[in-house]
Amino acid sequence: MQHLTIVTTGGTIDKIYFDDKSDYKIGAPQIGDILSQLGVAFQFDVIPILRKDSLHITQEDRVLIRSAIEAQPSRHVLVTHGTDTMVETAQELAAIKGKVIVLTGALNPARFQGSDAVFNIGCAVAAVQTLPDGVYIAMNGRVWDPAKVRKNREANRFEETGG
Repeated sequence: MQHLTIVTTGGTIDKIYFDDKSDYKIGAPQIGDILSQLGVAFQFDVIPILRKDSLHITQEDRVLIRSAIEAQPSRHVLVTHGTDTMVETAQELAAIKGKVIVLTGALNPARFQGSDAVFNIGCAVAAVQTLPDGVYIAMNGRVWDPAKVRKNREANRFEETGG
């Protein structure tokens, strides 16, 4: 893989905590800075599509994400996305042919010490380079088929559904 297209949609991975409001807001995409700091040996571009918590992503937003990915010349696409509705978006993207698309995110903001963001991004980058065309989710150290995974909100992790 010489080039990776990254589409960002918001989610916890890009959240910033505001002390004065005791609230989180979606900030600028973090993945470009993370990959640059790691000194990756491939070129990438970051295309910010949305800055939303995934609970607020609509069907119209999913169509926008799909259209943006379809319009990219790159075969390798990584999507950062909130974890709560990542599976639904992955299923919307399943009809895209000729690309390897991997969705990832974080259960804690990338700016937080101990966040799973860098680990999940690393897994997603490895997955997007090695998997055949299709759509996948990289979370919790595994690569998942979107038709056979769900987020267990109580346990705060992804798990197989048997789908």
